[in-house]
Amino acid sequence: MTDSAPLIIAALFGGFGLVVGSFLGRVSLRLPARESIVRGRSRCGGCGRALPPWRLIPLVGYAVARGRCHDCGAPIPAHYPLMEAGCALIGVWAALSQWSLIAAVLTALLGWQLLLIAVIDGEHFWLPDSLTLPLLVTGLSAAALLERSTLVDAAMGAGLGFAALWLIGRAYRSLRGREGVGGGDPYLLAAGGAWVGWVGLPSILLWAATAGLSVVLGRVLLGRRVSGGDRMPFGVFLALGVWLTWLFGPLGLPR
Repeated sequence: MTDSAPLIIAALFGGFGLVVGSFLGRVSLRLPARESIVRGRSRCGGCGRALPPWRLIPLVGYAVARGRCHDCGAPIPAHYPLMEAGCALIGVWAALSQWSLIAAVLTALLGWQLLLIAVIDGEHFWLPDSLTLPLLVTGLSAAALLERSTLVDAAMGAGLGFAALWLIGRAYRSLRGREGVGGGDPYLLAAGGAWVGWVGLPSILLWAATAGLSVVLGRVLLGRRVSGGDRMPFGVFLALGVWLTWLFGPLGLPR
């Protein structure tokens, strides 16, 4: 393998990530609206006209149109180019950080799934089973294909991850009389446990808690009001915890 091969592979992963991001951008808008994600052409949200093929080229279409519909002038959501760029970055990151092609493919798949989940939860406070359960399946598949953990470890991670947040949610509801853990959070942690194994669960929660507290601290420093009743998209922080634990391993343990 030549010295330029890793860069070529990273470029290919990044290019494919642009295509994936274009699709996931549409999913992130259509799924919460209960619209079909496979049927129907992409249309302008202002005038409803079908978009020409050139407008669907990742990043390029948005840049050429200068962020506005050519027909009616309505702004095109920045959501699309951001998703495309994010998925491209994940693809490059996956290719450069992994030791084998299959590991890079699975890492990119994990990152793309987590990004979609985080975006939907961040915008709608919703973790649909149609996203968390496939993440669980791909996590178990990764355990079967790679040597990072055994299928038993992955299954234990899934079971313990679900049980941990489900029990915390039940305890919080009993003590406070209201929901403190979203219904989809246990499923997301279960999926994360399938990817990193049971030994990685504390690291996921630690990363997630740190990220959540950082957001709260940021609000305080900006002078914004913070109360115990504020809603937080914990799925976003869990997704970050899964990603970091997968990339760098459980905290305090050698990889």
